[in-house]
Amino acid sequence: MELIRKYHIVIAWMIATSAMLISLFFSEWMKLPPCDLCWYQRMAMYPLVLIMGIGMYRKDPHVSTYAFPFACIGLILSVYQITIQVFPVSEMKICSVGVSCTEDYLNLFGFISIPMLSFVGFLAIIVFLYIKPESK
Repeated sequence: MELIRKYHIVIAWMIATSAMLISLFFSEWMKLPPCDLCWYQRMAMYPLVLIMGIGMYRKDPHVSTYAFPFACIGLILSVYQITIQVFPVSEMKICSVGVSCTEDYLNLFGFISIPMLSFVGFLAIIVFLYIKPESK
């Protein structure tokens, strides 16, 4: 646990960087077009890579404070997208143009979808941002 406390921002940054690279892999190499909600989740995830990266470089003790709102917004968006995939009746007008937000391109084991991966990523980032290093 001491190692996690010491490197909690590094771990959160690695999760955000991995999520960014995976989303680019899905859209650029697998040619899966992102829906509007996917774009909004990307808008929440991509800045986390920069915010936490700069915070680590500058050893900013308040980087969690800066990154937390982005992670919460992304988590809320992913929960909403999971909800409209399970209950397509609740889809908003924002998803009516272009790729449908209810489209399920990836479905592993019957429940792991791209929004579920996003949810897990944002939730893990929030957990690691919440961990505070031990005072010396």
